[in-house]
Amino acid sequence: MEVHLRVINDGRGVLVAICDAGLLGETFRQGKMKLEVNTEFYGGTLCTVDKAMEALAQADIGNLVGEAAINAAVDKGLADPQAVIYFGPVPHVQIVRL
Repeated sequence: MEVHLRVINDGRGVLVAICDAGLLGETFRQGKMKLEVNTEFYGGTLCTVDKAMEALAQADIGNLVGEAAINAAVDKGLADPQAVIYFGPVPHVQIVRL
C-alpha cells in the first residue's frame, strides 16, 4: 500500500503529514467536524507505508489520515489507538511528542 508523505521542518520541529493514496483531495464530515485532505497539507511524495513510518518515527508532530497509515502507526507503537477519531469510515489521528 502506498501513502502520500509530506515532511515539514521549520527549524523548530518536524511535522509529518501522511494520508492513504486515494484520499488526497477528499473531504469528510462527522457531525459538525470537517476533515479536508487537501493537497497543500497532505500532498507529498507517494511512498511505501514503511518509508512513511520511518519519517513518522523522527517527527515531533504527526497528522495521519487513512486505515493503512494509521494501522501501521499503531502497529509500530507510534500512535495510540484510543486517540483515533473517525470521519465516517475514515480514521484520523494526530500525534505530538513533547
